[in-house]
Amino acid sequence: METGGAAGAVERRWAARVPGELPQARCAAGRVVEVPLQSESVEQRPKEGIKDGEAEFRRKEDITNDYSSGDTLIGVKADIQPEKKTVISVSETNEQNEQKLSGDHKPVADLSMQKVEETKGCSRMTKKALQDICKQQKLYLTPSLNDTLYLHYKGFDHLENLEEYTGLKCLWLECNGLTKIENLEAQAELRCLYLQLNLISKIENLEPLQKLDSLNISNNYVKTIENLSCLRVLHTLQIAHNRLQTVEDIQHLQECPSICVLDLSHNKLDDPQIINVLETMPDLRVLNLMGNEVRKKIANYRKTLTVRLKQLTYLDDRPVFPKDRACAEAWAKGGNKAEKEEREKWETRERRKIQDSIDALAAIREKAEEKKRQMEQSVAHEKCENIDITKSLEGLWLQFWIKPLIVFASSLTWSNGLNLL
Repeated sequence: METGGAAGAVERRWAARVPGELPQARCAAGRVVEVPLQSESVEQRPKEGIKDGEAEFRRKEDITNDYSSGDTLIGVKADIQPEKKTVISVSETNEQNEQKLSGDHKPVADLSMQKVEETKGCSRMTKKALQDICKQQKLYLTPSLNDTLYLHYKGFDHLENLEEYTGLKCLWLECNGLTKIENLEAQAELRCLYLQLNLISKIENLEPLQKLDSLNISNNYVKTIENLSCLRVLHTLQIAHNRLQTVEDIQHLQECPSICVLDLSHNKLDDPQIINVLETMPDLRVLNLMGNEVRKKIANYRKTLTVRLKQLTYLDDRPVFPKDRACAEAWAKGGNKAEKEEREKWETRERRKIQDSIDALAAIREKAEEKKRQMEQSVAHEKCENIDITKSLEGLWLQFWIKPLIVFASSLTWSNGLNLL
């Protein structure tokens, strides 16, 4: 509908007097649409109202309209060109109204900021987003009942709104845009925390996680291991593909005696003195230093670490067997000759052990064959006994049944002969 009457004339006259300002067109749904101006004066004329959430306007070129207001006659020249503008959709308006009713309404500035963040490839970890993720993954809608939460590959750049998830024991945050470890005060029951493939540059704010057993912070930008001494039951630390370089960068590991699995692979460690730090870890059993320059700078790398790390059972890509440890210790005491002798002893013991196994297997086989022969003999003996019993029964049958019948038959024949005479 066209704007008319005194009010419309006043509005158009205001637009003509204030150049550069954007007049507003209000539609029936309550939305406000801004119209760009190409000249100093504007006439706003909707074509047929609002269609599908978009405002349509006519283009007029060099049209002079006369409007009267009191005794003043004002000539307005409109030059409007169509230009695309961002229009708030009906769904967004309904969403804002629902937020108002639910008491969780946010200012327009926050919504615009969220839109800007989403356009940059990031998304906020809102309560609604967390609830939607729980629905998609068929988890509990009551946050405190969930013990596992999968938030990986979501594009989050901040940790927030996890206060209600107090029962979590495993939290997946892999491959997001996180830059800081924060807001985990409510996760006191957490056992496993996966933060690999993010943008974290500092280990911090882990004090509330007193039950944390496994921490994966690989593929980040960490330059120093720190703030882990508060985790008294931490057993596994994966910090591969970071920026650790000097002995001072890993010095803090001396204050973490509970760690038994340590992955330092593909960093920039190049100082052989790191062995002094690793040697002070009393329960270190699994160590990975692959991809570091330090491996080339330590003479007899594998033997040296096997000797100095007493509890080590797995180094880099393969296990440390008891034979490897015995040979390495012999090498440390007497050089290559002692190592060769120790290796021969182990090989002799292994051959003897194999031979003993073969002999034991042969003895078992011989015993089984002897048992089989005994069984065959017993079966044959039972058959002979059965034959003897059968023969004795046949003799008794002849003696007590067949012979009396023959005698009786013969007596009958004799008596019949006498009768005929």
